[in-house]
Amino acid sequence: MTSILPSPPEPAPIVACTVSRDVQEFDLLIEDMEAVLGEAWGDLGFEEALNYFSQPDGEGLEFIALAVDEQDESDVDNLSAIIAAAKARDIKVVLIAHDVTPAALHHLLRQGADEFVPYPLPEGELALAIERMRMPAAPVNAPRGADGVELNHDGDGVIIAVQGMAGGCGASTFATNLAWELATVTKEKPPRVCIIDLGLQFGAVSTYLDVPRREAVLELLTDIEAMDDDSFAQALVTFEEKLQVFTSPADLPPLDIVGQSEIQQVLDTAARHFDFVVVDMPPSLVQWSETVLYAAQVYFGVVELDMRSAQNTFRLKRALQSEDLPFEKIRFVLNRAPRFTDLQGKSRLKRMQESLDISIDLQMPDGGKAVAEAGDHGQPLSLQAPKNPLRKEIAKLAQSLFEVGQSDAEAA
Repeated sequence: MTSILPSPPEPAPIVACTVSRDVQEFDLLIEDMEAVLGEAWGDLGFEEALNYFSQPDGEGLEFIALAVDEQDESDVDNLSAIIAAAKARDIKVVLIAHDVTPAALHHLLRQGADEFVPYPLPEGELALAIERMRMPAAPVNAPRGADGVELNHDGDGVIIAVQGMAGGCGASTFATNLAWELATVTKEKPPRVCIIDLGLQFGAVSTYLDVPRREAVLELLTDIEAMDDDSFAQALVTFEEKLQVFTSPADLPPLDIVGQSEIQQVLDTAARHFDFVVVDMPPSLVQWSETVLYAAQVYFGVVELDMRSAQNTFRLKRALQSEDLPFEKIRFVLNRAPRFTDLQGKSRLKRMQESLDISIDLQMPDGGKAVAEAGDHGQPLSLQAPKNPLRKEIAKLAQSLFEVGQSDAEAA
């Protein structure tokens, strides 16, 4: 008798596998794999993976999600072999890492992982990583970033660093708006401008410009020896088709993730491709602050007329001079400067300069509520409040820097 029951559906082909010591330790990864792939994925242990790749069932694999934590660091050679075996068979690798040291993470990324996603997984990030891995490879022409950023090699960029002498003194606002004003300083052949947010843990540039933080930033910083023009371009995001942004990483990295050589290489690469490179520094001194201090042609120190800024400026001066570092290179910018009629404020400013033996080179007026509103809306002041007094002063500074750059270029 012929059965009238429908045949059971064939199982979906396996297109991906998690590879881990124990996938149950990564429950969020299981949830996200099921959400993106349904039943079209499997799970392998470290020892099983190498054998599976060479079997017929492994020929259809698109990618593996290699999930590791601190317990797996002692097995880094085996993990490297898994990545190498996958890459040899054109299988993409997304690295899922939880509490892994920067050294181990750096080593694994150098083996050729295509994507990196920290664990616990940020919402939707695994799906985005899979989408990126499935995108066809871009044709090899001029290096382009994720937004189609095309880099040229004829830059001789002026590096402008901005550091706040105290948290909340307006340094990131100053840096972001200065970068935008430079990028829009002229309509005819405007300069190429990049802003680099080196506030690696709590940088605000991406917020002030409402651009996404790129996962590629962390990948680049942890594998700086492999950085080339393509990987640098991939780390950039474009704002309003005029300004290139190197954001701080999407997740909080450890402070020791980069050193002097990594920062120097990022600065050198940016200067090679852009006319102006604005660097938003963290308010604290780190091991590579010296690198930026020497690399920058202009180094702005942003202060306010308060005791915090005065004390921190004094401490910075003492620290730099004790190491024979060029404190005198810093050009101090007073944010929320007293008005012309504020005689008491001007008297306090004079005493501050005399007591610290410094000169305030630039005075920026208080931009009022419009500054916070522009930041919350992810817009430079020129787009949100073009007549704002702070915006006008920053625009004047950008014009001055541009003209000096033009004069130097003509003299050369």
